[in-house]
Amino acid sequence: MFDSEKVKKVTEAKEQWKAGTLGKVLAKAPERKAHFATDSGIELETVYTPDNLGEFNYEEKLGLPGQYPYTRGPQPNMYRGRFWTMRMYAGFGTAEQTNERFRYLMQQGQTGLSCAFDLPTQIGYDSDHPLSQGEVGKVGVAIDTLADMEVLFDQIPLGKVSTSMTINAPAAVLLAMYIVVAEKQGVPVDQIAGTIQNDILKEYIARGTYIYPPEPSMRLITNIFEYCSQHVPKWNTISISGYHIREAGSTAAQEIAFTLADGIAYVQAAIDAGLDVDVFASRLSFFFNAHLNFFEEIAKFRAARRLWAKIMKERFGAKKEKSMMLRFHTQTAGCTLTAQQPDVNIVRVAYQALMAALGGTQSLHTNSRDEALALPNEHSVLIALRTQQVIAHEIGAADVVDPLGGSYYVESLTDQLEAKAQEYLDKIDALGGALKAIEFMQREIQTSAYQYQQGVESGDNVVIGVNKFKIQEEPPKGLLKVDPALGIAQCEKLKKVKEGRDNAAVQAALEHIRQVARTDENLMPAIIDAVRLYASLGEICGVLREEFGEYKQNIVF
Repeated sequence: MFDSEKVKKVTEAKEQWKAGTLGKVLAKAPERKAHFATDSGIELETVYTPDNLGEFNYEEKLGLPGQYPYTRGPQPNMYRGRFWTMRMYAGFGTAEQTNERFRYLMQQGQTGLSCAFDLPTQIGYDSDHPLSQGEVGKVGVAIDTLADMEVLFDQIPLGKVSTSMTINAPAAVLLAMYIVVAEKQGVPVDQIAGTIQNDILKEYIARGTYIYPPEPSMRLITNIFEYCSQHVPKWNTISISGYHIREAGSTAAQEIAFTLADGIAYVQAAIDAGLDVDVFASRLSFFFNAHLNFFEEIAKFRAARRLWAKIMKERFGAKKEKSMMLRFHTQTAGCTLTAQQPDVNIVRVAYQALMAALGGTQSLHTNSRDEALALPNEHSVLIALRTQQVIAHEIGAADVVDPLGGSYYVESLTDQLEAKAQEYLDKIDALGGALKAIEFMQREIQTSAYQYQQGVESGDNVVIGVNKFKIQEEPPKGLLKVDPALGIAQCEKLKKVKEGRDNAAVQAALEHIRQVARTDENLMPAIIDAVRLYASLGEICGVLREEFGEYKQNIVF
């Protein structure tokens, strides 16, 4: 029974303690530096108490896991039902080499695939294009035609595994190839599961692998939304990415705000194209960074979930629960890895992976110890995968849903990050939305990156092995290197495919894409038809380049 007199006495005792014992202790205690703050500018108290939460409405702020506003997670029992998907990012060299890495990781217990594409593929050029020279297979796998995609997923049953593909401007083409490979394996298209990144706005803001101007790019994205809602219902049609925004130098609050601002733009574009929000919203997914500040990152994930739920319910009128749930993949922060003392990266990644698990991620990639030096070798990748498996199976972190929920500190950080992100969202709205606010977001990211680097150079931001605890080291050994001759071999493979296909049929299919591009029709069926005939990625993107033009970025300092 509620005893108001008892509560009153407890409150009075707490106030006396704060004014007396705590106040005296804190007044005398030395501190390491002048002030403590997170990278988002949140000033940190020495000790957190219920007063830091003010009038904390449990139901409004938290609720139960699986219930609006999903602060504590999108599923009622989270990892007690099943672990997050262990989705190691892989891709280098040829389709054969990447297929071998995929199958190795699956043998070691990986539960989902994640594919990296090389730079020419990401910007819509074939391996034999002059601009591709020296870049084929370097930062991911080279994919020119359906023939490469068939090799990439050889002996991998697409009806039983989900695949994430980090591809943006040419996402429609790579998705078309995946669909046709599944067909060739005898897998019904409505049974394949996975994600394409397909997030072009963050390419304009932070990453740079764009092709077309914003308007036709948004058309391609909504075409994919529409096509998949009708034919590929298990596919996540976009992964709205804060990861690259954070890698470019943003703060945690900016990562939330700029990512959700992009999400708002995509939802509005789909609604403007005539789609029902409750038809496509459940297939939206997000992609966040797990950076360095342990508690701020956990709070960031929780704040993002709560804020997105409110946006979908209040701004867009979503009715279905799944339309309001923010489901996300996490990757540990590549920008925090150091070439100096690379073994220390194992420690950094382990803590970052734990942040993701405690923050309620749906899938996770752990970076490898040697990624500041080269593509990760097989041994390094295995350590990174085993890191996730230890967190899942050995240390108890996955035994309870949202174990830090209710912490005065974590709840205070969650509230403050949500408030700071909302301030940014209000500014972006005032500028006309994410498409109009690209340069604003770029400037904010650049300022944050500059301030962080100043802290590294002054020593205020400690980086082990870089500006503190440095040692003499031997040159690294055992690094994975891509053979420069690979580019020549890939061009020869492409030449043979072009010689062996029905080129008249290919040209007709490409012309059909051109004609559809000049209308309001959905482009996906025409692209799939061309892919079936082994039209190359560069040929398809080339036609769309001619029709849509290319994006030219303003340089912002």
